[in-house]
Amino acid sequence: MSEPQNPIEDYVSYALAAAHRAVNRSLAARLKKHGVQIEAWRIMEILDTGRRLTMGELAEIALINPPALSKLVDRMVSNGFVHRQSAQNDHRQVNLLITALGQKRMIQIRADIQDQDKQIVEQLGDEQAQKLLDILSGLS
Repeated sequence: MSEPQNPIEDYVSYALAAAHRAVNRSLAARLKKHGVQIEAWRIMEILDTGRRLTMGELAEIALINPPALSKLVDRMVSNGFVHRQSAQNDHRQVNLLITALGQKRMIQIRADIQDQDKQIVEQLGDEQAQKLLDILSGLS
């Protein structure tokens, strides 16, 4: 006789949270060997596109609240991964730019991130992975 399923597992919100936790744990372990937190990776990945973003814009895209972003950016500046620059249009605002060292670190990190994504796609299959991406994009 099998154990009854826990009713919480019937909630989509719970399933999303459980999947997020599993993926985050794996991702954190991969990034730990690079000495980088998940949030720092997100920031560098976003900045590596070359876009000039204010701190507010970056916080929104990187899914980080502004006070936490400021503290993390301070550490990233100290580590030499990013630097601050006054915004061209409004000198009261600050743009964050990735440094050459940050770009070099991103090359190393990106291989691990892509490997994790590849494993997820292999587990789900291409079609299901694309469906999942579409569904999650629709939710956010």
